[in-house]
Amino acid sequence: MHQIYSAISHFIDKREVESLNRQLISAKPINAREIEIDEKRYVNFSSNDYLGLRYHPKLIEAAKSCIDEYGTGSGASRLVTGNFDLYAKAEQKIAAWKNREAALIFASGYQCNTSVLASLFDKNFLGEEPLIFSDKLIHASMHQGCKLAGIKQIRFNHNDITHLSTLLEKYKDDKRPKFILTESVFSMDGDIAPLDGLYALRDLHDAFLIVDEAHAAGVFGDNGNGLAHKADLIIGTCGKALGCFGAYVACDQKIKDFLINHCGGLIYSTALPPSAIAAIEAAVDLMPSLDSERKHVITLAQNFRQQLDEVGYHTGQSQSQIVPMIIGDADKTVQFSDSLKDGSFWAGAIRPPTVPQGTSRIRFAFSAAHTESDVANLIQHIITNKESIAA
Repeated sequence: MHQIYSAISHFIDKREVESLNRQLISAKPINAREIEIDEKRYVNFSSNDYLGLRYHPKLIEAAKSCIDEYGTGSGASRLVTGNFDLYAKAEQKIAAWKNREAALIFASGYQCNTSVLASLFDKNFLGEEPLIFSDKLIHASMHQGCKLAGIKQIRFNHNDITHLSTLLEKYKDDKRPKFILTESVFSMDGDIAPLDGLYALRDLHDAFLIVDEAHAAGVFGDNGNGLAHKADLIIGTCGKALGCFGAYVACDQKIKDFLINHCGGLIYSTALPPSAIAAIEAAVDLMPSLDSERKHVITLAQNFRQQLDEVGYHTGQSQSQIVPMIIGDADKTVQFSDSLKDGSFWAGAIRPPTVPQGTSRIRFAFSAAHTESDVANLIQHIITNKESIAA
């Protein structure tokens, strides 16, 4: 037997002991609010479908009609014959929505971050190794993009403008190109980056600011267009608040042209199916009409956060529709997640390495599809079971 099998067995056994082993769970969506697992229904507090658009009739109609005309797949990469006319129209709408000159659609958020950052940070293209200043809690895909470029990051403490300023000052005489990486709304903590401070440091040190808007777009900003309006390049996803699939960069035309010619994630990947592009366009068209949904989801999260704080649970610096209930110990977090399932609530345990050691949590993600009664019932369940599993 090859030695990889013994290495795998050791790896899995160790994760089991540490309550860190992951498993795929087969789920059947009922609607934007509920899922069914093992023939039991749960109110879903783990979905990133923040506006409940997955089941919106306009998205479904757009996708269905597109399948009739274009088929189920694209059949090629975008640089071969997969760049259907649908792409140009959808990208123009994304660019207008994000107030940018251009946009470029990719297959997924992970693919977009890894391949776009690897392309932009290419030492051969830049002529020298860039200086990458990154928030310590940026998404794994952003770290992977830096790794693929062979770049060692200079990490600043999470949302710490003073620390970033100190690091930038240390390199102020270094002429290598400088980049700053952050998210606008952080996926595991639900807090918001100090964007005004980042803009000021970007300008002071002639840096290039890249912001991942995956969890802000659709929920925050005018018409849901996000928070990072002054960033040099915005990366976003269509698989969360937009309720479909895919990702995009919003940038100027020159960067788009560069990525078309240099970004492996676009060049060598089969294009998204046309039905996905049609759904993206329909979702962007809906954005201006969803102010009440945006207000509802933020209000639900605010009320939940306040009530958790009142009963002694730590929710970090959450300011968004993402509210972590930080328990700390991985085993206790799994136990609490199981307790929630007993009450017909689905909210997964988030453990290292996704979050730092000692900060395991239940990550609650609120949707416009949730009701006030859903949140009241959830809070009551948490209070009732608080003593059985010490936080």
